[in-house]
Amino acid sequence: MFWYEDEVHQLEKKVRSTAEVTNRTVFYGSSSIRLWKTLAHDFPEKQVLNVGFGGSTLAACSWFFERLLVPAQPRAVVFYAGDNDLGDGRHPEEVYLFFCALTSKMEQYMPETPFTFVAIKPSPARWHIIDRIRFANELIRKKIESMPGYHFVDVYTPMLDAGGRPRWELFENDGLHLSREGYALWQQILLLNSEIF
Repeated sequence: MFWYEDEVHQLEKKVRSTAEVTNRTVFYGSSSIRLWKTLAHDFPEKQVLNVGFGGSTLAACSWFFERLLVPAQPRAVVFYAGDNDLGDGRHPEEVYLFFCALTSKMEQYMPETPFTFVAIKPSPARWHIIDRIRFANELIRKKIESMPGYHFVDVYTPMLDAGGRPRWELFENDGLHLSREGYALWQQILLLNSEIF
């Protein structure tokens, strides 16, 4: 996990510098979170803090949990990761186990904190592993159904066109990262579920 250290160190300083801010929703996860530059504007009725870090896996998010999420003292957590694990060749079952490790830490450190899992997105760049993405989402969704205070938000389905393929306008030219339209869709979906975070 050493290759994340520089960015995680900067995020630790960010969390410390805003420690006096309370009652906030912390957005945590990979670059889909890190690159969401309009969070405060998109959710003006929430106190939001972005602690996403680029290229992170679900495994890395669990690894750095105590350093980033615990000091942030979130009122609620909105989480996105899993994409990069699968892109790195991990199996859906492994991603599920990484998710279970993360939620074990949630239950240990902040058992009363609501947790929202944003479904792993169907990107053009990773269409060749779409079956693994679907399966990982399904494993995590089923797990969440049995966990009070946990929520699964389906961004996967609305990101597909009528033919069941990813909507290109939701992505940057790399076919992986979200475009402005992609973030607008995520904002719209999360606002429909805003009572959970």
